[in-house]
Amino acid sequence: MLLAPPFPLSSTEPPVSPGAPGEGWRARLELGFAASDGRSVLVHRRHEGPLRVQKALYPEGPAVCHALLLHPPAGIAGGDALTVQVRVGEGAHALVTTPGAGKWYRSNGPLATQLLDFEVAAGGVLEWLPQESIVFDRVRGATETRVRLAGDACYIGLDLLCLGRTASGERLERGSLGMASRIERDGRLMWSEQGLIEGGSRLLESPVGLAGQPVTGTLLVASEAIDAGLLEACREIRPAVGEGGVTRLPGLLVARYLGPAAEPARAWFVALWAALRPALAGRAAEVPRIWHT
Repeated sequence: MLLAPPFPLSSTEPPVSPGAPGEGWRARLELGFAASDGRSVLVHRRHEGPLRVQKALYPEGPAVCHALLLHPPAGIAGGDALTVQVRVGEGAHALVTTPGAGKWYRSNGPLATQLLDFEVAAGGVLEWLPQESIVFDRVRGATETRVRLAGDACYIGLDLLCLGRTASGERLERGSLGMASRIERDGRLMWSEQGLIEGGSRLLESPVGLAGQPVTGTLLVASEAIDAGLLEACREIRPAVGEGGVTRLPGLLVARYLGPAAEPARAWFVALWAALRPALAGRAAEVPRIWHT
């Protein structure tokens, strides 16, 4: 089901959600990466509230800087407003991930918002590879991702949702999560998507919707180097469980997953990433160590 964006695309920050003054966390994290003598360096780091990165990591060597995004409350609750801003300079390569599954908690009324604001300069690479997000029943949330690319910059972004705490038998029966994503290259719009997942709606069970499956995910890859051969290589990779599909648009590859659990979804996306990364970023995929803990 399509809808208006969760918050205005022209705004620089998500709106303050309704509720009493001081209700919910207001958190902001700014990260800036630059290339220097063959290294990708975290040159800017600023945080407000409970969002931070402890230090830059180099498990692949100096060319790629890994950043582990920490959110001590461990989830987004009603009234929270989170902003993550990442800037990758010319020729730099950054990979940003999370130490565990994120959570969208139930709300008694106030809206929770998340804004991801990414900018990548020419020759730069940004890989946004968080672990899955668990969407609790009675959620009331909105999330938006904005990506601005320059020249031949490359962006790889993953969004994986688990609707309800399925291990305990919970389903998304009430509440809603609004989503919007937008990618531009040199000021030209390449991708724009807006949607709404409503608890208990027909969309969740419809064969033209989520077909009763609790896990859905999208991998968006923006690069001028995506060709027909790379598309076919990705289409040959099939998820062990669930359904997956891959589409190529001008300068963009889109992979979608629908299935019963997060583990096979993540395994499929990692396999796609392993096929794409050497061609688009010039190096083999190396799964972040934190994913194994």
